[in-house]
Amino acid sequence: MSTNKSEQLFDKAKNLFPGGVNSPVRAFGSVGGTPRFITKGKGSRVWDADGNEYIDFCASWGPLILGHANEKVENAIIAAVKEGTSFGAPTIQENELADLILSNHSYVERIRFVSSGTEAVMSAIRLARGYTGRNKIIKFEGCYHGHVDSLLVKAGSGLVTFGNSSSAGVPKSFVDETIVIALNDIEAVKDAFVKFKDEIAAIIIEPIPANNGLLLQDGKFLRALREICSDENTLLIFDEVISGFRVGFEGATGLYDIKPDIITLGKIIGGGMPVGAFASSEEIMNSIAPLGPVYQAGTLSGNPVAMAAGKAAVEQLLNPSFYVELERKTKNLVASVLEHIELKEYKVKMFSVGSIYWIAFTDRPSIRSSAEIDPESMNIYRKFYHALLDNGFYIGPSGYEVGFVSAAHTDEEIAEAANIIKKALDVALK
Repeated sequence: MSTNKSEQLFDKAKNLFPGGVNSPVRAFGSVGGTPRFITKGKGSRVWDADGNEYIDFCASWGPLILGHANEKVENAIIAAVKEGTSFGAPTIQENELADLILSNHSYVERIRFVSSGTEAVMSAIRLARGYTGRNKIIKFEGCYHGHVDSLLVKAGSGLVTFGNSSSAGVPKSFVDETIVIALNDIEAVKDAFVKFKDEIAAIIIEPIPANNGLLLQDGKFLRALREICSDENTLLIFDEVISGFRVGFEGATGLYDIKPDIITLGKIIGGGMPVGAFASSEEIMNSIAPLGPVYQAGTLSGNPVAMAAGKAAVEQLLNPSFYVELERKTKNLVASVLEHIELKEYKVKMFSVGSIYWIAFTDRPSIRSSAEIDPESMNIYRKFYHALLDNGFYIGPSGYEVGFVSAAHTDEEIAEAANIIKKALDVALK
């Protein structure tokens, strides 16, 4: 594969942006080599500046559940743009998308749109603190919630202690309001509530952690969090920026049938446009300005182009067979690869839920926390990743990232993709 044009573009980009990128992982730092500059996407495929074609399982990191340039979404965007791109005023499109989501999501009553998943989480945390009158937050090691200051925190030295900043520029005073606990450790959660009685505003968790591997949790753990939060008058926040609309229309909330107090959403509800949202009960959301004392605002919130794209996308997700078909394709991909893994006796596992999957170089039967991921396995992943790329398979450039199947992938492409994965495993593990 020729990468001359991507190399030239990356050299130019290094003189324009920090590290040559506008989001760190795009720099290929963990896998090495040259980032591919993508110029086009259609259906399940993308093309780079050198004309190389790839089957895409990155899907813009998840939101393109319908594939690239979906015709209905594309037409909705074009029609909206012709009427104007931004007004900073209420629009019909906001009402239509909100009504579509709330009418089909039994766990929330009110929603507010923002422009990113990070903004949704930031707003949800502020709402939880404002509603409860408390300041401290519990988060879990291995869950990512965007680049919110108080959540860019990694575990400290104890089981129940304040975390340490994982980024320069985050004041210690922010970090001191965040308690970081290992996933799947309910006893540590209980200890935190003893140690910080009546101080914890919320527990925030990705109910399906998918930003640091696919760390599938036991439903018992999630239900125990719900019970503790109810007992302690603390809010439970499900960060469903990735899992929302990916594992079903009601996301992990519906999959596990657990009602959190606040849900954060993103990615998919914009149909590929920048958007996020947070949603809750009418009572809790009434704390948000202009009704309540918790201030939250955004000039581009509810942008009419993003709302039109989201409506066109979400309408397609409501097809009764949509998620059945998507999960069928994902299971076919996983089953084919696992058959090869077992035949070759490789120490590799492939985990999946809904239309999300993750390949881990391990012999563990399950991985539920970030501590169970072997960092040395990333050396193997680098070889694996480039073998995928060289054979026309595109996915996020990190062994900690998951893959996404879209409705645009045909059965033939799923079979083709499985064969590429098998060949890449043979290269990486020979």
